Amino acid sequence: MLAFFTIVPAGKESVSKDVSAVIDVVARSGIEYRLTSMGTIIEGDPDRVWELVRKCHETMRSRAARVLTNIYLDDREGATKRITGKIEAVEKLLGKKLKT
Repeated sequence: MLAFFTIVPAGKESVSKDVSAVIDVVARSGIEYRLTSMGTIIEGDPDRVWELVRKCHETMRSRAARVLTNIYLDDREGATKRITGKIEAVEKLLGKKLKT
């Protein structure tokens, strides 16, 4: 399962310290991930993905009275290495490397 998620504390102008705490949870999880400027992508067993997203939400919730979490899922049976495979497929079709 692939998941793209954003978790932000509501009502704060600067969120980098809070987001850093969540990214630390992701980095220590052992799950494959990619950090982007607008969110985080993780890939793994569905149970582990859900567990990690919940833990990240709870981490942010411990830091803020109100938390906004958005999740997009790609749950394709039997698919693996989609975190890089999707990009590689597009690069192959275009015949060039893309910025990632």
